[in-house]
Amino acid sequence: MKILALETSAKAVSAAITENGVVLASGYQDTGLTHSRTLMPIVKHLFQNTGIAPQELDAIAVAVGPGSFTGIRIGVSAAKGLAFSLDKPAAAVSTLAAMARNAAFAGGLILCAMDARRGQIYNAVFSAEGGVLTRLTPDRAISLAELAEELRPDARPKIAVGDGARLCADFLNQTGIPCKLAPPHLMMQNAMSVALEAEALALEGRLVDAQALLPVYLRPPQAERLRKAERR
Repeated sequence: MKILALETSAKAVSAAITENGVVLASGYQDTGLTHSRTLMPIVKHLFQNTGIAPQELDAIAVAVGPGSFTGIRIGVSAAKGLAFSLDKPAAAVSTLAAMARNAAFAGGLILCAMDARRGQIYNAVFSAEGGVLTRLTPDRAISLAELAEELRPDARPKIAVGDGARLCADFLNQTGIPCKLAPPHLMMQNAMSVALEAEALALEGRLVDAQALLPVYLRPPQAERLRKAERR
């Protein structure tokens, strides 16, 4: 199946077109420009250079979070619009599950990490064996200290991925828990991994329609938290 995948959950933006697990084309930009300016030009470029028409796609995939509130909204809105206009199913992909696929080749524990500020990371833990990933935790916001205590009894090798990988690995190593970083070219979130995770969702019959495609924040936006604090 042909999938257009979008990744806007962090500072960088990317898009990719894949077919049955093979990347046909991809685009990545990390120049400080807003995703609202860069995402759709990248998508247009992919269609133009592959000769693939949007109607040929079988599904639209997007990283729905956790991550940047603004970035996620932009990506999900774009995916909803494309899925609705093309009458195609959509894949709501966990940002953390997608990034775990970057290190599926490594044996042991894959620690997915995004800096959630306020002393926490967005995290999920997967085990990897022979390229097969098994989810061990839900997506969550957790402190590095809590994660360290959870991982301490587990002797399996550990590798960190995501834009919070260095933060996570540094803390674990300082507390006596060996943890390696994924190679630089595999560390960050990217649309190619979103597409691979979307294929797995499709095989499980977990695609949705455009209306059901919703962001996953894990925590309320800062503005909402401030409003609640002011009411108290």
